[in-house]
Amino acid sequence: MAAASFHARSNSLPARSHPLVSEIDEQVCRLRQSQAASTSSSSIASSIGRNLNGLQDVYDCVDQLLQLPTTQQALINDQNCFNELLDGSLRILDLCNTAKDALSQMKESVAELQSAIRRRQDGLEGETRRYMKSRKNVIKAVQKVLKGMDSKKSTSSNNVETVSTLKEAESAVVKVLECLLTFISQTSSKPSSWSLFKRVAAVAATENEFSDVDAALKMNNSGEEVQVQLKNLQPCIQDLEEGVESLFRRLIKTRASILNIHNL
Repeated sequence: MAAASFHARSNSLPARSHPLVSEIDEQVCRLRQSQAASTSSSSIASSIGRNLNGLQDVYDCVDQLLQLPTTQQALINDQNCFNELLDGSLRILDLCNTAKDALSQMKESVAELQSAIRRRQDGLEGETRRYMKSRKNVIKAVQKVLKGMDSKKSTSSNNVETVSTLKEAESAVVKVLECLLTFISQTSSKPSSWSLFKRVAAVAATENEFSDVDAALKMNNSGEEVQVQLKNLQPCIQDLEEGVESLFRRLIKTRASILNIHNL
């Protein structure tokens, strides 16, 4: 009986008491609390930025956990679990890429509109239309991604503690990026498809630098007034872009670690 018991444990992932498991669980818990508190914050952008930084710490620990021989052996023994983690890593990388592309496009559009306002050229109306067209394309692309997120929820039933912890870390990334994408795509008026954003609807009630620019342009405010809003939006985009890029690099490292396990 003792030998059988030992054999059963040899195929298990690290025990629940492993310090890395506890640390990841605690960090994910803090992220959830931060997201809940951010709904009453004066600036959702700063809250998202802090959560992006928090995710980087989570995934530093995740990568360490994946380096443990016991973790690696158990994933080799459990192909279904391995495939779930591999698929999940690709999913969150795709979400990161969507956020990166959206922020990059908005950054470029903001710079072009600012330049047109500074030059005070007669073609400002045309530049405004180009900005709004670019903005519309970004919103459309982001909303398409958000629509498809529910159909990709994990169906894992694995009850091993470390597997559960790794999946919770993945879920934390999804929730923060979902909030970021919703923030980027929020317009100055409530969209007809508002039900898409019910999980993060509180974003609409907080300060949103993207929708502030939209509102100023739709109200045909003066160039100076629009420029004020653009100056608020520019550093917001920069901070979020840096946070997403740093997270993306860590997620790439984690995916490489998972792939390396397959080659052991």
